[in-house]
Amino acid sequence: MSLLTVRDLSVEFPSGVRAVDGLDLELDAGRVLGVVGESGSGKSVTSLAVMGLLPPDTRTSGDIRFQGRQLTGAGPRALRALRGDRMAMIFQDPLSCLNPYYTVGFQIAEAYRAHRRAGRRAARDIAVRMLDRVGIPEPERRARAYPHEFSGGMRQRVLIAMALCLEPDLLIADEPTTALDVTVQAQILDLLRELRERSGTAIMLITHDMGVVAGLADDVVVMHGGRAVEHGAVRDVFYQPRAAYTRGLLACVPRVDGPLPERLPTLRTPAAGEPPEVTS
Repeated sequence: MSLLTVRDLSVEFPSGVRAVDGLDLELDAGRVLGVVGESGSGKSVTSLAVMGLLPPDTRTSGDIRFQGRQLTGAGPRALRALRGDRMAMIFQDPLSCLNPYYTVGFQIAEAYRAHRRAGRRAARDIAVRMLDRVGIPEPERRARAYPHEFSGGMRQRVLIAMALCLEPDLLIADEPTTALDVTVQAQILDLLRELRERSGTAIMLITHDMGVVAGLADDVVVMHGGRAVEHGAVRDVFYQPRAAYTRGLLACVPRVDGPLPERLPTLRTPAAGEPPEVTS
């Protein structure tokens, strides 16, 4: 039995916009599923539907099952028992997801205490340990800092620490590396890879970056207009894409092993005191 099964999922907003239209996907324990597509294709809405975080006036139909439990139509109490503990999410915008009035250590500890019988000191120790695990220097001191005192990349790591502190069975990562420099991006991807290998956590990786999917995911679903236009193993989809949309996405990825364009701009060596000039 798959850890997560989505069948014929449709999500329609009060405005009449159908963001997801008849989506099917599956995710097994210990696997990484990449969900790719352009902005507006329905990737994030799908993740919010799985987590039960869509606005109450949103019309949702279909079947979402997690560890055999029906999530579609589940009540708030049942969803709260799962969220954070058995299923967790790294949101795309870390600044808006962290409370500016509380320290990051308090917020991580609060997430831990919500699902575990732990005292304040024990939960704080967990928070410091998680900050150290995600690569934040001086974790004891930084646990007492507020979100605005962190850079964007460090705030993203705080969200990852919060999501991982309970070692969930399912982790949904919504654009976890967006707007991060390549060094931090590599560290975060290594952390997700370590989590899967050590804890057997299944990861749904939502991104528009095909390179990230190629380096981390086992399977991929390509979304366009709220539908899955292609799905399969990463190697099959990347090397033998069937859908024209998938071929278009892959064509947008810069390659280092393909032929060079006929005319590339080159830099002429400037004379002393002369600014560089681009020539074709």
